Amino acid sequence: MPALAKKQTIATAAAASTTATILPLSKRPAARFDARKIAAAVARNVVPPLVVLVILLAVWQVLCSSPTASLPSPHQVWQESYDLIAYPFFNYGSQDIGLGWRVLISLQRVAYGFGLAAIAGVVVGAVIGQSVWAMRGLDPIFQVLRTVPPLAWLPLSLAAFQNANPSAIFVIFITSIWPVIINTAVGVRNIPQDYRNVAKVLRLNQIEFFFKIMLPSAAPYIFTGLRIGVGLSWLAIVAAEMLTGGVGIGFFIWDAWNSSRLPDIIVALAYIGVVGFALDKLVAAVGKLITRGASAN
Repeated sequence: MPALAKKQTIATAAAASTTATILPLSKRPAARFDARKIAAAVARNVVPPLVVLVILLAVWQVLCSSPTASLPSPHQVWQESYDLIAYPFFNYGSQDIGLGWRVLISLQRVAYGFGLAAIAGVVVGAVIGQSVWAMRGLDPIFQVLRTVPPLAWLPLSLAAFQNANPSAIFVIFITSIWPVIINTAVGVRNIPQDYRNVAKVLRLNQIEFFFKIMLPSAAPYIFTGLRIGVGLSWLAIVAAEMLTGGVGIGFFIWDAWNSSRLPDIIVALAYIGVVGFALDKLVAAVGKLITRGASAN
């Protein structure tokens, strides 16, 4: 018994010694604000486009500075359209509003048309992607319809809806839905068979399979289609507004042309380009966040 008590005492002392030597984990060092790296990243992404822009403006100024030039120079655009550039949200009446308000009105129509196209395109594409026969039968038809120009749909939509606003929204919808359907169908067709086997083992129903297997797997393809679709939506609304009227950015360009205000047209084109670029980057950022940087190969 004394030997056993001695062993227990030694074991207890060893355990206490081990416990005493345990040191608390040090805290993770806080992230340091590295101004030099941030400045280098800004320089890489901002300086090259600014340099190219300055060069283009200089060439434009040289080519259009002559009094006989048919297009206004950048200096003339700045002088004659200063209010549109500096004050995008002025409001002096129903038609006398800034380009910022006109862009928001056009974006509202795009939100309706593209939102409907995104929902319908993903659902229809998922259904088609599940069936080989549906893919073979409908894909040629979709490939033909997607090549129809946006304005070609406008007479039919005006005849059907008898109103400019829903007609413009329909043109956006019918123009942007095809890349969403096609890319979603391709993404669904490329879901690995292992994922389908797991769904069978887990006995997932169609709704569970759609949300837990199909959407995450096809997400890179879906967002590729959405990026193409949102660009087509913005192109379609500008073209449709030129003919349907209203207060959107497209009608502003047509009205400025009829009034021979070329500087205003150039400013409006700059607005359209910047907004289209922002829409593409927005959809790309959402897609990257959801897919965690995955890409459709």
